[in-house]
Amino acid sequence: MSEPRCFDYIIVGAGSAGCLLANRLSADPRNKVLLIEAGGRDNWIWLHIPVGYLYAIGNPRADWMFKTENESGLNDRAIGYPRGRVIGGSSAINGMIYMRGQAADYDGWRQLGLEGWAWDDVLPYFKKHEDHHGGANALHGAGGEWRVERPRISWPILDAVREAAAEVGIPKVADFNNGDNEGSDYFEVNQKRGMRWSAARGFLKPILSRKNLELVTGAHVERLVVEDGRAVALRYISGGASVEARADGEIILSAGAIGTPQLLELSGVGHPEVLGAIGQPVVAELPGVGENLQDHLQLRTIFKVSKARTLNVDFQSYAKRAWMGAQYALARRGPMTMAPSQLGLFAKSSPDYATANLEFHVQPLSLERFGEALHVFPAITLSASNLRPASRGSVHAQSADPLQAPAIRPNYLSKEEDRRVAADSIRLARRICAAPALAPYAPDEFRPGIAAQSEEELSRAAGDIGTTIFHPVGTAKMGAADDKSAVVDARLRVRGLRNLRIADASVMPRITSGNTNSPTLMIAEKAAAMILADAKA
Repeated sequence: MSEPRCFDYIIVGAGSAGCLLANRLSADPRNKVLLIEAGGRDNWIWLHIPVGYLYAIGNPRADWMFKTENESGLNDRAIGYPRGRVIGGSSAINGMIYMRGQAADYDGWRQLGLEGWAWDDVLPYFKKHEDHHGGANALHGAGGEWRVERPRISWPILDAVREAAAEVGIPKVADFNNGDNEGSDYFEVNQKRGMRWSAARGFLKPILSRKNLELVTGAHVERLVVEDGRAVALRYISGGASVEARADGEIILSAGAIGTPQLLELSGVGHPEVLGAIGQPVVAELPGVGENLQDHLQLRTIFKVSKARTLNVDFQSYAKRAWMGAQYALARRGPMTMAPSQLGLFAKSSPDYATANLEFHVQPLSLERFGEALHVFPAITLSASNLRPASRGSVHAQSADPLQAPAIRPNYLSKEEDRRVAADSIRLARRICAAPALAPYAPDEFRPGIAAQSEEELSRAAGDIGTTIFHPVGTAKMGAADDKSAVVDARLRVRGLRNLRIADASVMPRITSGNTNSPTLMIAEKAAAMILADAKA
């Protein structure tokens, strides 16, 4: 092993959170910052053309290609679990949807004893890095690194779905990000003039020339080095050699809800039984590491349609595909600018819920799963997600080998409440497609199929069609002092260890009511402010 190199701050993971942290912590030229990424650079065209998600998800060039264990709630299926494998992390392959969640989500965190995490507390951090197409106002920021735009394509079939949703009681709204997202609108997207705007493009690439910032890619962290209860260094594999980097200030884990708990366990931080199973001595006993996994299970209900333009049909024609390419090349418009989902519907599965607990991602296309070909028939997808699942899963290291993927067990649909919400969401999708506004298109249910009618049949159908919508959170959760399962405190400091923080989606105590990428950036923004403030104290 070569002589260790010293830095003020070491950040593990150049995903969404890591890119922002690197930007903020290196802004002061006196801070020497190391950013370590296990994946590679984002030098592939399909990571920048929005529709490239069709090629990037399920491709080892861009995706870690994780799989879950067999899930009983999914009728003993294992499913793919996409995570970005390049700088920018999952923001390089995700749906590009700008979504904060609901004010009640963050107020709920505060009610758990997490001071400083209520909606009014976190809104300034969302706004700080936002560059909203509508300009600055009480709810939105302008001039930041995180570009937010309206979609650059429209589909008449989606307009009809929105009208149908209004006919069944889902109102049209103008902004999903004002604290209450109930209603329908076209998703705002993280794009800039028709190009994907990943965290790497927004926060990292513009600052790579800073002499006090070093980015290392293709580097797998092996473990943290802890001395006398203080995280002082970490070891990583680079170019086949083991390298040690030391931190005079802090080490910040931003490896995400999958990578962060695995690294903690490889370092002897976690539940003694889990650590014993992989042969790691206990450095810090934290039983909550790897537990509390939450994700939004999506139920991809598919309806064949007639007399409607959909991407399925357009994609079958070489002439139309050529026209798509021309539209994009000449004007950065057309289907190649599409996010995976264009229309959003937020609704309540029943009157029992105070705020919307369902999110529909509506798409003018259909396929069995991302990474596979589109269906050859015209169809739309109403993909329903339970925003606040009761089920909890886990992520744990399977061995002391940092290159072996962890065991991912989301435990989907393990709670009766989740099975009930799943059945109700399928029923609501059917009601929308039976509304008068869609009658001209004669929707015909393809998945899960009209044979499923009873609660039991719909619950089983949900297990057949359910898959991740790529929102894992919670595996190193924040908690108050009396929460024995908490891994970090409200300032994101790892319990029982000094100079170690976590700033990524793993710290969420409860999942937010919507897409999780921008909330993760908010967490990183707040973390950077706390780190810099504590350094001055």
